[in-house]
Amino acid sequence: MLIAKNIIKSYGQVSVLKGINLEVEKSEVVSIVGSSGAGKSTLLQILGTIEKADQGIINIDGRDLSLLNDKELSAFRNKSIGFVFQFHHLLPEFNALENICIPAYIAQKSTKEAEKEARHLLDLLQLSDRTTHKPSELSGGEQQRVAIARALINKPAVVLADEPSGNLDSQASDILHQLFFKLRDDLKQTFVIVTHNKSLANMADRKLSIVDGLIATENN
Repeated sequence: MLIAKNIIKSYGQVSVLKGINLEVEKSEVVSIVGSSGAGKSTLLQILGTIEKADQGIINIDGRDLSLLNDKELSAFRNKSIGFVFQFHHLLPEFNALENICIPAYIAQKSTKEAEKEARHLLDLLQLSDRTTHKPSELSGGEQQRVAIARALINKPAVVLADEPSGNLDSQASDILHQLFFKLRDDLKQTFVIVTHNKSLANMADRKLSIVDGLIATENN
């Protein structure tokens, strides 16, 4: 589902990624761990086409992303890559249903189609009773589940999550962690998750460790 070859990235004189090679299978949950500054988030942003690598090739769902122009890349990112961040980035003026639908509207899906899929995801994530609630009326865990539904609305090839439970208490974190694996099982969804949470990292199908800009260890 995702292949990255020889990913190199520097900022000025600081070399952050020094030749990352990574393959992720469909319906696999892969965690990426490492100390602060090791390059985990940079790698995730490059995989998500938010940042550009200085060198290397990324292939997602059979497409070589280096062959896409900026407009094609934006469309691909919207439809094929889902993002979940530590902070949910929900729009405060919109309710849960409306927030989830936004990527679908950008993909030019009809209101009927977008809302049908959003309601399905709200039900799957046990948020049906929060459909019309705005972010300020939701708990932190509920907000993050809405953010996950938003990431899933276009049925992406892969979901990239950066410290998804970093802003949650332990109970909400546990619920969120179990949710990733439910979505893997129910939707055959693929996840790449950067995390400092040891419990989540160890639950993954594979755990990768980045040290000094390289993948140093790989555990199943």
